[in-house]
Amino acid sequence: MVTILKNMTNILTATGEYFIFHKLQNQKVWIAMFLMIISAISGGITDLSFHLKGYVWQILNCILTASYSLTLRLVMDKAKQLTRSGSLNEVSMVLLNNLLSLPFSVLLIFLFGEWEYIINVDVVRIPLFWVLATASGLVGLSISFTSMWFLKKTGPTTYSLVGSLNKIPISVADFLPGLFAGVFFVKAKL
Repeated sequence: MVTILKNMTNILTATGEYFIFHKLQNQKVWIAMFLMIISAISGGITDLSFHLKGYVWQILNCILTASYSLTLRLVMDKAKQLTRSGSLNEVSMVLLNNLLSLPFSVLLIFLFGEWEYIINVDVVRIPLFWVLATASGLVGLSISFTSMWFLKKTGPTTYSLVGSLNKIPISVADFLPGLFAGVFFVKAKL
């Protein structure tokens, strides 16, 4: 059910892009979005359990995800008008994005008492931890750069739709073993 609702983010983003930027998507884009939703529904039809708290969190996640990409693009467009260079480069956007999230992250760390855990946990004394944590940070930084570049070159709806396409390799990975198992079963019965 999460996948079904997550695909609704694409529709929220496209609708928001229409109202904020006055950009109308063509009919093929809308068909693609609805096909993604139909695909998600057919894949998740057997997983129709309902828990109000889960649905509220997921719908809130969809709204905030769509709002994030729309707001980010709005900031990029405003930067074109307000800066001498006419735009913010990817480095500036990544820096701004991370600096804006830092106070919220620090607040949550102190609010939930995670600071004491971070200081006292034994794993931070292992050098390999710092190597892997640094590598993880660099990968996250490269993802931030590519995301900002992609959003700058395209638009919020394209950014959202391409983000939804990450399910394709997972679907193929789920489908292929099942297909091979079916072929193997038929061969075993012959």
